[in-house]
Amino acid sequence: MPSTGGLNAEQAQRYKRNIQLAGVGTEGQERLFRASVLQVGAGGLGSPVAFYLAAAGIGRIGLVDSDTVSLSNLQRQILHAMPDLGRPKVISAGEKLKALNPDLKLDIYQETFRRDSAADIIKNYDFIIDCTDNIPSRHIINEACLKMNKPFVYGGVLAWAGQAFTVIPGKGPCFRCIFRGEPPPDAPTTSEVGILGAVAGVIGVLQAAEALRFILGTGELLVGRILVYDALSARFCEVPVERDPACPECSGYR
Repeated sequence: MPSTGGLNAEQAQRYKRNIQLAGVGTEGQERLFRASVLQVGAGGLGSPVAFYLAAAGIGRIGLVDSDTVSLSNLQRQILHAMPDLGRPKVISAGEKLKALNPDLKLDIYQETFRRDSAADIIKNYDFIIDCTDNIPSRHIINEACLKMNKPFVYGGVLAWAGQAFTVIPGKGPCFRCIFRGEPPPDAPTTSEVGILGAVAGVIGVLQAAEALRFILGTGELLVGRILVYDALSARFCEVPVERDPACPECSGYR
């Protein structure tokens, strides 16, 4: 087994399977300890994201969500359970994460992610994860991350399908390069057509893996390509995407 460096005996045992991985080791595990990740949303995508980041040993996680737990959430939002009905999602989520990993430093933002405060929140984190469920919030995340030069990963789900891609300011396209405007008024939503809970799980896990690879500095991120998952056919496909030189938000990056 690789040297455990500055890890104590409990940490060496807890993160043994991480440390054994090529590209991680003790140095990588300590890098995860020092890292900070902000996730906006503590629901269907946010649940697997938060669980796997906390389990992997990310040192600090910020949770942003203004919503409360409802019965219809429990079909996919695995951070929450029946006793949490009516409680703020960030409080419910925080309890589960601290129970999983008591060493985790947790920042709770029980508020709506707004344009006027987004940059002040984002500036304190190394990587941002978009676990929201609406285009306006995603545009706010994109704008703030570009402004503060912060990388983020987007995830979206609907019905039997989902998709994810990562934005690194100045490298590849940003969110608005691809999704320029607002969706049409008749665009379907999960509240109308539903969502398979496991699809949110798959995409959330992909988002968590992107954050971990970025922090560890290993592997190939989803920059310039959208990974699409179709649960009905059990297939993944990639869609290449390019930066739009006329994009109103990222065209200033060189």
